[in-house]
Amino acid sequence: MELYEAIYKRRIIRDFKNQIIPEDILEKIINAGLQAPTHDHLRNWEFVIIRDKKDKEKVLQFIKKGVEPQLEILKQTLVEGTPQQKMYAIAMPRQYSMLYNASHIILPFFKSNSGVMHPSSVSSLNPITSIWCVIENIFLAATAEGLGCSMRIPVGEEGLNVAKTVNAPDNYLMPCYIGIGYPADETPAVQQVEYTAKQKIHYGSW
Repeated sequence: MELYEAIYKRRIIRDFKNQIIPEDILEKIINAGLQAPTHDHLRNWEFVIIRDKKDKEKVLQFIKKGVEPQLEILKQTLVEGTPQQKMYAIAMPRQYSMLYNASHIILPFFKSNSGVMHPSSVSSLNPITSIWCVIENIFLAATAEGLGCSMRIPVGEEGLNVAKTVNAPDNYLMPCYIGIGYPADETPAVQQVEYTAKQKIHYGSW
């Protein structure tokens, strides 16, 4: 798939086929992630890959506690509302299933520093900035391979609990879960708010 086609086709996918990704394709996608820019040239990123159902249940157990209160709020959300409300109505009930039903769950980790959560300078944010470049590369590579990805950012102690469950070192943080797999044939259509470069570019000043 050509680069621009992958960029325009890339979407969050929350419904997957029951089909396993071949290991060589998965490694190819992770290798694409490893090509992201890094501030220290060490690429201090690690990936825990979860495939077994029992292992999935272990790492996803912490999601339910955070999602249940949000589902109560969802009952009051108008499905026929703004594009953001419609997306929320589709996404929230799938916070567990969009990861559990994926072929694999990728848990990306980055080596943190003492200032990453309480930055004293711009350079303090380098580790977390670079891991998000990794994640976007993974999403684009997955799209190019005909795959899709879901994503959840952990809430509260959720990420720390998952890190302990998979025995990650204390100085490594997990920015998100990534579910990766073959998209289901029929998935709910999420309305996109479209913009063009002409609407967003300001030459010389705002």
